[in-house]
Amino acid sequence: SFAGQGIVSETLNFSHVPGYTTSGTLHIIANNQLGFTANEDESRSSLHASDLAEGFEIPVIHVNADDPVACIEAARIAFAYRQKFRKDFVINLIGYRRYGHNEGDEPRFTQPVMYKKIDEHPRVRQLWAQKTGVDSDTMLHTFLKDLQEANDKLDAEKALLEPVPQPPPRGAAQKVKTAVSLKRLKDLNKSLLEFPSDFHVNPKLVKSIDRRKTLLDQPGDAKIDWATAEELAFASILEDGTPIRLTGQDSIRGTFSQRHAIFYDVQDNHKHVPLHSIPQAKASFEVLNSPLSEMGAIGFEFGYSIHAPERLVIWEAQYGDFINNAQGMLDELVLSGRAKWGLTPSLVFLLPHGNEGQGPDHSSARIERFLGLAAETNVRIAYPTTAAQYFHLLRRQAMILKTDPLPLVIFTPKGLLRHPLTASPIEDFTEGKWLRVIDDPDLPGKRSDVRNLILCSGRIYVDLVTSELRKKNPDDAVVRMEQLYPFPKEKLEELLAQYSNLERMIWVQEEPFNMGAWNYLRPHLRELTENRLPLHYVGRPESSSPAEGSSTLYRINQQSLIEQAFEFEKNAQTSSVVKARG
Repeated sequence: SFAGQGIVSETLNFSHVPGYTTSGTLHIIANNQLGFTANEDESRSSLHASDLAEGFEIPVIHVNADDPVACIEAARIAFAYRQKFRKDFVINLIGYRRYGHNEGDEPRFTQPVMYKKIDEHPRVRQLWAQKTGVDSDTMLHTFLKDLQEANDKLDAEKALLEPVPQPPPRGAAQKVKTAVSLKRLKDLNKSLLEFPSDFHVNPKLVKSIDRRKTLLDQPGDAKIDWATAEELAFASILEDGTPIRLTGQDSIRGTFSQRHAIFYDVQDNHKHVPLHSIPQAKASFEVLNSPLSEMGAIGFEFGYSIHAPERLVIWEAQYGDFINNAQGMLDELVLSGRAKWGLTPSLVFLLPHGNEGQGPDHSSARIERFLGLAAETNVRIAYPTTAAQYFHLLRRQAMILKTDPLPLVIFTPKGLLRHPLTASPIEDFTEGKWLRVIDDPDLPGKRSDVRNLILCSGRIYVDLVTSELRKKNPDDAVVRMEQLYPFPKEKLEELLAQYSNLERMIWVQEEPFNMGAWNYLRPHLRELTENRLPLHYVGRPESSSPAEGSSTLYRINQQSLIEQAFEFEKNAQTSSVVKARG
């Protein structure tokens, strides 16, 4: 597996990358000369299992597992090298597997000759007894005695361990106050925009910087966009004393040139990091471009969040579908670590998501996969639609790292990063909080006049409310689910109680029927309405691909979807492929 598994090369590649080095790691290959049943020539193209390490200029020692003295000496050399040079070292421990892949497996079906030799080969204890002259039975007795003493000591330590932490009471995360005063925002914003006198900013960025300088001076009119909200959130978190580690693929600039966490002088390329320079900060800020790796990078950040629970650790994908390459890490560690081992990760994922007519690739962060793994309050999954929502979500995560740690998955915008509807008024930052569900803010009439409740999440909301059909259907309300998991049942119940004359609930999504949130939400929404209210689906039909390959077809389908949502009753008798009964 050392030669065959890609995560090994991803991990070795971290050894000299800034922000990922461990100042040397010792790698020991338990080389049994077999896979499960596969022979060496079926497992790799190189002579040795350890040859991959040579590409990273990592020294390797090959040692015979039958020779305890040689093994100890190899370990000493490896450790001394690591301590001296702060670099990785590999020990290729060449031995054999006396039994099958497990004790119940029969290896002689596939390696009969090899196992005939193993059956005739003395064990390490017997070989060592021959070399030292010590009776092997005496050696075994001493070993078993030492083993029992070690186990007794471990059992005593285990009794002192705290039990697996139980999740906090429901609603605990909602009690934190994430709003920030206008004065504080102004002070932070001013500090963030102060550059050294000898620093030469890229001319293309000067205009946006100047605009931000006066942004908060007119709180009644101004709106804060997504990137500004993020930077203000980070600054306020640092002022609160919580350190931040932000890594990912092109995360310094941001995939869409929205972040600019580091500015580069156009004359000599030296750096200026605003979040390093603000005097208000009481904690450290680290921002790094990660290697183009998902499995290894997320594994590293997962471990970081476990061992530095006081730090807000964030990993960002270049595009949301890059997370596909780390599915095993999500399955095995991030989303099941609490249930299996009592681990309490608080890693944040930023995953750009949304069908914008750019084709199947980079359109979907696979909402359905995260929701399929969500259970026992093991994660928070959100699809915020405004800058203020994102601001409060980040601040809340930082404030509950110690009291209510959970991974946080945020589906973030792409084309909507600079959209006017995504920007938020200043009062949403100074007086607001994280809202799991957002009622229709532009309802033309009374709630009692509403007949159709259109429920959606994320990007599709903007297409719905900017459609001409929106004004033509005053009896429709468009409600956003900002939090997908845990399911916001109480908030939806409160909201439904205000719409007394509803005739139907319509879930609208831009993802295909077999993707997105629909199949997760359907039983929850059905239970919510208790069959009192018809529940319908409007969205794309089932598909093996997350999005169309044609921008023209995308626009046609998107428009059809919007029409189905607003004119549901009118089209109820048609045979549309984008409509289904819940």
